[in-house]
Amino acid sequence: MRISQLEAIAANGGRIALWGWGREGRAAYAALRAARESGIGNRDSVALPLTVFCTADETAEVSGLGDPLLQVEKMASSEHLARFDVVIKSPGISPYRPEAMAAAARGTRFIGGTALWFAERAAAGEVAAGTVCVTGTKGKSTTTALLAHLLRAQGLRTALAGNIGLPLLELLDAQADVWAIELSSYQTGDVATGGVRPDIAVVTNIFPEHLDWHGSEAQYVDDKLALLTRARPRIAVLNANDPRLAALELPDSEIHWFGTPEGWHLRGDVMHRGDCAVMETSGLPLPGRHNRGNLCGVLTAIEALGIDAAPLAAAAADFVPLPHRLQPLGTRDGVLWVNDSISTTPHASLAALDVYRDRRVALLVGGHDRGLDWQAFADAMRTGAPHAIVTMGQNGPRIFDLLAPVASDAGFALSAADDLESAIAQARASLDGEGVLLLSPGAPSFGAYRDYTARGRHFAALGGFDPDAITAIPGIGIA
Repeated sequence: MRISQLEAIAANGGRIALWGWGREGRAAYAALRAARESGIGNRDSVALPLTVFCTADETAEVSGLGDPLLQVEKMASSEHLARFDVVIKSPGISPYRPEAMAAAARGTRFIGGTALWFAERAAAGEVAAGTVCVTGTKGKSTTTALLAHLLRAQGLRTALAGNIGLPLLELLDAQADVWAIELSSYQTGDVATGGVRPDIAVVTNIFPEHLDWHGSEAQYVDDKLALLTRARPRIAVLNANDPRLAALELPDSEIHWFGTPEGWHLRGDVMHRGDCAVMETSGLPLPGRHNRGNLCGVLTAIEALGIDAAPLAAAAADFVPLPHRLQPLGTRDGVLWVNDSISTTPHASLAALDVYRDRRVALLVGGHDRGLDWQAFADAMRTGAPHAIVTMGQNGPRIFDLLAPVASDAGFALSAADDLESAIAQARASLDGEGVLLLSPGAPSFGAYRDYTARGRHFAALGGFDPDAITAIPGIGIA
């Protein structure tokens, strides 16, 4: 749906609303207001009025904008939502909430800012040239940023945007040769909403996550794969080592695999393209074998754009790692502090432990409980446990109960904490001045913190590190 179509709906007496006033919601409002003021869209229509559903704390900010065509609603009930023809929804708001589903059943159409942006790039059924959409349960942010980094090394004007921290609608009128776009599972279905096809879609892996938003593991997988199955990219770049991806059939897309002997893949620590050894990867600033494997996906995507990727592989050595993703903060009293606050699944915590498998580690796990199964994590601790594990957060007691019988057999220290500060104190005591203090919670931060960034900043501050110095995302925007 294009902005001009929203204006036409308003011209015919229809009603448009925004649901959510976070950065995505503000970006949608700014794009619609800019369209109104600059003459984009159908200028024969009435000026586009908007209603914003927001929290009580956000009401003053919205009202203070001084926009006579902007109204505020505090209650997003099904009755309120059903009064509108179109609701532009922020990604964090699930369409599976009862009030959203009830309103949709009565005819309200829900779209997101990602759908609006793609609709302005191409017509339904057409390919949005130069768009490379990246998703996956783990590694999507680093993969997207690494893609932008290598494309810029090629001299291409490249946008780095999306879920990584810059809403696409903030770049609605910008121009780039290539768009490196990170998409969360909240946004992948949004791409398909308007029928515009991405040029290239990269999927790194699929593991259960965000079950509270999606409602079930099956729905999560379906929504995640919508970038492939419903958005129908021109080329799909897929990890051959992921069983869900390996089983896919995509009749409308050309599939380029990575992780196969014929394509880009790792043999030990050496990256190959087919039988040709290209470079040693162990020294790259990409912590974890999974990140180096995703470099193979990046190079495959670059070749899908028609560029010889082999000469660009070496530029990965200059990549600046993203914050909160296995981020070494520094050493305090003989202990290395590692901030992996982005870790929101048990699988991510296991991957973090694998990076430091040869070190003495105290691991902090737990946070918001969204129903993920930690049994596989507990089973893995029977043979691959760190020196100590401290549980915390809403699901901390559940994780502790799973680990307690394992700890007695496997011989690692296990304790429980009420908050992050207490967890750190217990972890430091267990290390006794030697090893790695690893925050890799395997769970979201909601409740205790606004988001994983706030959690990572607090972790840094508690270690005596400057939070502002560790949180900037390198390369975001267009360069």
